[in-house]
Amino acid sequence: MNLPNALTVGRIFLIPLLVVVLLTKFEGRVIFGVRKELVGAGIFGLASLTDFLDGYLARRRKQITTVGQLMDPLADKLLITAALFSLVAMELVPAWIAFSVVRLLVEHFPRQISYEFTAGMEDVLDEIAGGRKDRATELSEFYFGSDRVVGLQQLVSELGEIDAKELATFPVGGAESGIVLRVGRYGPYLEGPGKDDDGDGQATPTRANVPDDLPPDELTLAKAKELLANPAGEEKELGVHPDTGLRVVAKNGRYGPYVTEQLPDDAPKNAKPRTSSLFSTMSLDTVSLDDAVKLLSLPRVVGTDAEGVEITAQNGRYGPYLKKGTDSRSLTSEDQLLSITLDEALAIYAQPKQRGRAAAAPPLKELGPDPVSGAPIVVKSGRFGDYVTDGEFNATLRKDDSVEAITLERAAELLAERRAKGPAKKAAKRGAKKTTTKKTAAKKTSKKPAKK
Repeated sequence: MNLPNALTVGRIFLIPLLVVVLLTKFEGRVIFGVRKELVGAGIFGLASLTDFLDGYLARRRKQITTVGQLMDPLADKLLITAALFSLVAMELVPAWIAFSVVRLLVEHFPRQISYEFTAGMEDVLDEIAGGRKDRATELSEFYFGSDRVVGLQQLVSELGEIDAKELATFPVGGAESGIVLRVGRYGPYLEGPGKDDDGDGQATPTRANVPDDLPPDELTLAKAKELLANPAGEEKELGVHPDTGLRVVAKNGRYGPYVTEQLPDDAPKNAKPRTSSLFSTMSLDTVSLDDAVKLLSLPRVVGTDAEGVEITAQNGRYGPYLKKGTDSRSLTSEDQLLSITLDEALAIYAQPKQRGRAAAAPPLKELGPDPVSGAPIVVKSGRFGDYVTDGEFNATLRKDDSVEAITLERAAELLAERRAKGPAKKAAKRGAKKTTTKKTAAKKTSKKPAKK
């Protein structure tokens, strides 16, 4: 194996290393004293350098081989795909925006992202290096185009004719449902059939924001209808707070349902209303004023330890937890935020701090064997709500289902629907954001010139 091919192989081996570094949860997001994002950027930069060197050395040393011509564009596409997949999984690139970008490239730049284009460019560069083709002529054809191909100049000049709204629109549950997801300036949102409230014959579309922590493959038609039934911005008045006298309302926002106080018109400009997200066991339909008063009491001061350090119970991005100074400890349920005592908190802090993942929570309910797989079906509580599982497939409980009322037959029906969609596909989590379609689509995002 010559040196250019060895560099190409080295680039391929750097790809899994890049993914592991970016997606592994390191303590404090630090590797050997350096933030993992910087380490990942260094690996990507090194891989990009090998992309330049292998082509340069192959042409300079006249070591162009068929293996190199095949491996180099493949390595390029794998590198870009892995990088995009990792950025989406880390939430540095929103998933729906990645879908829109991939769709733009596939529909309007198919030649530039095709494998044949990259491989063909390899041959052109080889011809130029061998003096059999003129560099200026080839560059002119690439940019200005010719009778054979459309040049990059024309593609770029026609960007204004591209329907950006159409590229950022994705049907939910098929076109017949009338519900679509659009990627807007402030994030993804749903748009569904509206009602003619004014009687003028023109219905105003119903819109609802999509929670940031909702994985794309869990946005089912049923979930879309649930979000549209409680659109963002819609208020539900709960009453008056008994302590502050302020009006308390429940809303559905970009990050999910929440309760908040409404300040009077003469409130100072720097005054901020207390706000708290609903627990996963609550909904806008059932939340009461008493629930809201309890939620607005968070973060709650549990007490102080022997050294006088305050311990608080808080609900964070990754779930409920205790905080004492800089030391945080996870709680097993959101209800503990309101009920945990000082003695219980001190007992938690007396235990060694767990590293990595906590032990799995026990099932909420055991239903019996699945009629298809024979495996036991249990009900569990997950990050996105309660669900049933047979150990291989998971199915989220619907809005009308409850842990107390669900039966074996109903659970088997939910699992059969989930099983019909195919094997469960895993994706990196932030938490666990599934990005199953991104990996496939993103393979077409590279349009880097090959070097050999």
